Amino acid sequence: MQLQQLQYFVAVAETRHFTRAAEVVHVAQPSLSQQIKALERELGADLFLRARGNITLTDAGEALLPLARRILADADTARHEVLELAQLRRGRVRLGATPSLCTGLLPDVLRAFHDRYPGIQLLIEEGGSHDLVRELARGALDLALVVLPLPTASPALTTVELLREDLVVVSSPESPRPGGGRRAVRITDLEGERLVMFRHGYDLRELTVAACRSAGFEPDFAVEGGEMDAVLGFVRAGLGMAVVPRMVAARSGRGLRVTPLARPGLYRTIALAHRSDVAPPRAARELQRMLLER
Repeated sequence: MQLQQLQYFVAVAETRHFTRAAEVVHVAQPSLSQQIKALERELGADLFLRARGNITLTDAGEALLPLARRILADADTARHEVLELAQLRRGRVRLGATPSLCTGLLPDVLRAFHDRYPGIQLLIEEGGSHDLVRELARGALDLALVVLPLPTASPALTTVELLREDLVVVSSPESPRPGGGRRAVRITDLEGERLVMFRHGYDLRELTVAACRSAGFEPDFAVEGGEMDAVLGFVRAGLGMAVVPRMVAARSGRGLRVTPLARPGLYRTIALAHRSDVAPPRAARELQRMLLER
């Protein structure tokens, strides 16, 4: 008994017509009829009562039909499972993330993913959340780590919150301590301080500027327009201080003074996003699982 024979049998049983069944399974009608007859010989029973213009199932055919459907469904499931396993041995995942997350959160997770699935190519695109949302919408990314809330005009995305991360103030050890040396500084303590500011479109820039304005002052920029590594380098050189994620400060804190913000402080909410109308490929779903676990 062959899967192809069962497929032909189910097609005839559902259409009650040999010619239409042959069209459904894309085979010549004589070939389909021959395979049905071969199946009947093997089973030792007729499966159809054949009358001109009227094809009905025999008792044997009625008994076989649910079993044949189940066998074909199981075979299809097995085919998909093997295919998905193969996708974890080769392929690619296109992941977008803000530069600060590429510095702080991703290295350990990507190393673990690469160790487990060395055949999967990881393509990383850095950008602000607005840029990453646009790339998700046009299908250029499978997943993206973004900062919530998303822009109001965002396309239909599924987001899963990963973590809430505190922001801290970093400064050069040789510069005066922010806030007069207190163990935690307030946003108002940044008034009049020279700040090293990220480029436009950077989530941290928007958070910092909004917090300063909410506290009643405009931030004073010593340098602006940098990416994460450049901002940290300018702070180490004593050009000013900056507000950065705690995770980044912990990883890149050598040569920097790290001062927490007093309550309620500042934080950002990190989420993993993908398009709602397209299921991510198996390898991307596996990376998603590892990110959520960590």
